[in-house]
Amino acid sequence: MADRTSVRAGSRRPQRYLPLQILLGFLVIYFLVPFWWIIVNSSKDAPGLFGGGNTLWFTDRIDYLGNLEQLFTYDGGIYLRWILNSTLYAIAGGIGATVLAVMAGYGFAKYRFAARRFSFAVVLGALMVPATALVIPTFIMFSRLGMTNTIWAVILPSLLNPFGVYLMHVYARDAVPDELLDAARVDGAGELRTFLQIALPMMRPAVVTVLLLSAVASWNNYFLPLAMLSDNRLFPVTVGLGLWQGIASANNSGSTSLWSLIILGSLVSVIPLIVAFFSLQRHWRGGLSVGGLR
Repeated sequence: MADRTSVRAGSRRPQRYLPLQILLGFLVIYFLVPFWWIIVNSSKDAPGLFGGGNTLWFTDRIDYLGNLEQLFTYDGGIYLRWILNSTLYAIAGGIGATVLAVMAGYGFAKYRFAARRFSFAVVLGALMVPATALVIPTFIMFSRLGMTNTIWAVILPSLLNPFGVYLMHVYARDAVPDELLDAARVDGAGELRTFLQIALPMMRPAVVTVLLLSAVASWNNYFLPLAMLSDNRLFPVTVGLGLWQGIASANNSGSTSLWSLIILGSLVSVIPLIVAFFSLQRHWRGGLSVGGLR
C-alpha cells in the first residue's frame, strides 16, 4: 500500500511542476537569446552584419581575432583604456562601498546609540530613491568643489550603497550571536579585535555578496560618469561604447564600421562580470539567502 502511494506521489510531482518548468524554460530562452546574438554578431564584419543574413547564426567568415585586433587598436587603443578605467572604478567603488556597508551594518545591528532608529530609517528611505535622481544634485555639488571630470567624481558617489548597509545589518543581526560577542569582551578582547576576529569571519558570505553587487553596479554605471566626465580618456567602457554608438549613428567613423566594434566591445565588457559571478557564486547565494533562512 505504501509503495502504491509513493508511486502515485512520484507520478503527480512532474505534472505539478510542469507549468513552472515551462515558464522557466521560456525565461531562460528570453535571457539567453540576446547574449547569443552578441556572440554570433561579434564574429561578423560590416558586410556580414548588414548583408541581410540570419542574425542568429554565423556567416561563412568568422573572424573573432581580426575584430579583436581592430577593437583594441582603433583610435590609439582607447577601448583598452576604457576597460582599465571601468576596472579601477569597479575595484575602488566596490571595496570602498563594501567597507562602509560592513561597518555601518554591523554598527546598526550590534550597538545601541542615540538616533539609531532614525538613522536606519534614513538608510531605508535612501533605498527608495532612484540612483539616477541623485546624479544632477551630485554633479552640482562636485562642480562647486571643482572635482568634475576627475576619477573621484565617479568613485566617491559609488561608495554609498544603502542596500549594502541594509543587507549587512540583516546578516550581522541574525548570523552573529550577541552571546559570542559578550564572551569575547569578557575574555578581554577589545571592540576592534572582536569585530575582526569574531564577527567579520562569520559575515564573510554577506561581505562577498555586497562586494560583488557593488563592483557590478560600479562597472555598469552609465549616467553618473556620463554627467561627470568630459574627457574620453576617463570614460568607463559603458560610456565609451555609447560614444561610439553616437558616432556610428551619425556615420562619422570614416572607413571603419564601428557597429562591429560596438557589438564585440559589449561582449568583451561582459566577460569580467561573468567570471566574477561564477567564481563567487557560492558566497553570493549564501549571503542573499541567509536573511530569509534565519
